[in-house]
Amino acid sequence: MAPREPLLKPVPISELRPTQMTVGFREVEEKRKRWREHDPDKRAAFLGSHMIPVLLGPKKRHYVIDHHHLARALQEEGVENVAVTVVADLHALDKDAFWTVADHKAWVHPYDASGVRAGFSDVPKTIADLADDPFRSLAGELRRAGGFAKDTTPFSEFLWADFLRRRIKRKAVDQDFTAALEEALGLAKSLDAGYLPGWCGPVPG
Repeated sequence: MAPREPLLKPVPISELRPTQMTVGFREVEEKRKRWREHDPDKRAAFLGSHMIPVLLGPKKRHYVIDHHHLARALQEEGVENVAVTVVADLHALDKDAFWTVADHKAWVHPYDASGVRAGFSDVPKTIADLADDPFRSLAGELRRAGGFAKDTTPFSEFLWADFLRRRIKRKAVDQDFTAALEEALGLAKSLDAGYLPGWCGPVPG
């Protein structure tokens, strides 16, 4: 694959196309808080060092393949433009071929807030239209709490979210996030989670 080429021209966040259906709203809020804590004089440098990786798709639209939470947080904080880096130029493909390639390369995650796979046409057209998946927030918090290690596997935190979704009730996450996190920490160390990226549970002797 060709090296990523940063675009010097900023791209409006409102024109970015997601490649997933959900984000964790608690995760977004955490990133908003961190953005507000940044020294205003250093925000431009932060944006310059946190370019959004994209695919150049049909009609030369920019499809985000990582940092959806950051893009959403910045948009909610009133940031209008971000710098992007093009991971692959697929603009010559028609829409069906584009999504097929993205799917095979693990650049798209078309799963809804219940963890059910949907059609590519159901993927939101804007960052602002991404739905909330509380289990994605739980997975993000679980990683920060040391439940599993950061991993380069695409959408690894969604794999953890799906694991947790099958074992913890949604109501429990909504009603007492802290208690749900405690339960998630226990589950994360179990052998049942051993197939997941970044697992750091006990190795059987």
